[in-house]
Amino acid sequence: DPRVEAYGTIDELTAALGFARAICADEEVRELTKEIQRELFAVSGAVANPASTEREPPYVTDAMVEALTAHVTRIEALEGILSDWSLPGEHAAAAAYDIARTICRRAERAIVRLEETGASLPSQTIAYLNRLSDLLWLFSRLLELRAGVDSSLRNDEHEGPRWSRAW
Repeated sequence: DPRVEAYGTIDELTAALGFARAICADEEVRELTKEIQRELFAVSGAVANPASTEREPPYVTDAMVEALTAHVTRIEALEGILSDWSLPGEHAAAAAYDIARTICRRAERAIVRLEETGASLPSQTIAYLNRLSDLLWLFSRLLELRAGVDSSLRNDEHEGPRWSRAW
């Protein structure tokens, strides 16, 4: 069932964020993550029980999307934040946020498939998950920046992938 797949993936995302938050030493990122986890319960509720959104206030609002966008804009403006391709795994908490980001993208795809069935969902659900995945990517880069870790795939010294020379 596409609905079960969608809210199950959001639940998986919430759990992955809990793990990322548990191993993250950065208080700002931890607090924002906790806030996002709370919001994801509302998102999941709207997906799981669409009838409730007809009689209650919106579960996913423009304000929620705007708040994520403001965080994205603020972090993108930081000097030294990586805007290039990144290789996850140089920092444990950053890698955990990268995993959460991929789950968020999967949740977004599941919501698109659910909407294609004609299901009724709050209009901002896809926008929320899309902005959230951007923010999670930036959380990873921010944690790496603050830890002095470079995860950039740029390799100015060598031509081609390193693994090709090992064979």
